[in-house]
Amino acid sequence: MENLNLLLSALTQESLPSGLIREALYLLAIVLFAWLTAWVMGRHYKTESVLFGKQVIDGLLFPLLALLLTYFVQVLLLKQHALILLKLAVPILFSLALIRLCARVLMAVFPRSPLAVLTERLVSWLAWGVAVLWITDLLPLVVQEMEQIHLNFGRVKLDLRTLFEGILSSGLVLVLSLWLSAAIEHRILTQTVSDLSMRKVAANVLRAVILLLGLLLALSAVGVDLTALSVLGGALGVGLGLGLQKLAANYVSGFVVLVERSVRIGDHIRVDGVEGQVSDIKTRYTLIRDPNGRESIIPNDILMTQRVDNFSLSDAAVSLQTSVTVALDSSVEQVQAILLNALHTVPDVNTEPAAQVHFSRFSADGLEFTLHFWVADRLHSRLAVMSRVHSAAWAALQAEGIALPPPKPVVIASHSSLE
Repeated sequence: MENLNLLLSALTQESLPSGLIREALYLLAIVLFAWLTAWVMGRHYKTESVLFGKQVIDGLLFPLLALLLTYFVQVLLLKQHALILLKLAVPILFSLALIRLCARVLMAVFPRSPLAVLTERLVSWLAWGVAVLWITDLLPLVVQEMEQIHLNFGRVKLDLRTLFEGILSSGLVLVLSLWLSAAIEHRILTQTVSDLSMRKVAANVLRAVILLLGLLLALSAVGVDLTALSVLGGALGVGLGLGLQKLAANYVSGFVVLVERSVRIGDHIRVDGVEGQVSDIKTRYTLIRDPNGRESIIPNDILMTQRVDNFSLSDAAVSLQTSVTVALDSSVEQVQAILLNALHTVPDVNTEPAAQVHFSRFSADGLEFTLHFWVADRLHSRLAVMSRVHSAAWAALQAEGIALPPPKPVVIASHSSLE
């Protein structure tokens, strides 16, 4: 509160003290230097990142550089004269850097998540509240009062300050662990592991290991006895055996599916009456997208206990077919050759296996030919490929003068009544 009172008294004077003006110039130079440094380092980044954000000012690097420079200048000038603005700027910049860290990491790891937005707001309120207590010199009093409040957890006795510091340190370690795992996944795994399923396995295992180690370090740093976690582990095992066995089965099944690679991201499968392309494999469920754009959520346990038809396991090509009917007086060999050449003109049709045209049946309506061909396993392009095949067949038949069957006459029944 002393620094705040000194600042208010200095602002109410007729002329500002030279020391306060000098501090303001120092602080302005620090902010400009931090912004310029962050802008120079982040101008080559085209995508949003934790350090640079969407713009320079909303990333982590700008407030972090400003905080370090402010603290460094404060240490250098503290022996020369009393400081006011720089001391007040340290908690503000610290809170801003903490908010930027949590917000950017959560948005990068959990994009479009309402829980991430709520966590960001809670961290903002907490950080600015601590900054206000720091500036007003009320933080030591609040900490002292928290030390007087004791909580008993069985034989473990903790004061409120230790519990609060444990929660804060654990949250900070978890955020840093998420950032580290996301950075390793983006920088290393993306370049070294080409298979999406194996990359998913490595990313999940890496994130789980880093989070576990970070949580254990945070708990041990605040003095929590880690042997007490054995009780929690036993209770968790009982819970998994009784009520959470289905949930545990889904998690284990998801890991086994990723490791065995029986179902991979991008495969075309049919399971539980749903046919489509695997868009993602989560730890608990798998997303399958059908040709209509609808996504189905399939629990991973179903992939292990039910029959799964994987059309892309051994070959990524998918077989398609369509039929064409021509007039009865057409030459079968000529029509087959025309349609086969039309299929060869469509670039989306695979050359291996070779496309085939079969004379499937004839009737009073005309001669029916079945076009059988293979395309790459891309659900979003199948309708477009079929459209191009129909266009090529229609153009080829018209160019050779092959007629289609005449339309069936429409018979309209008439009713008469006798008077």
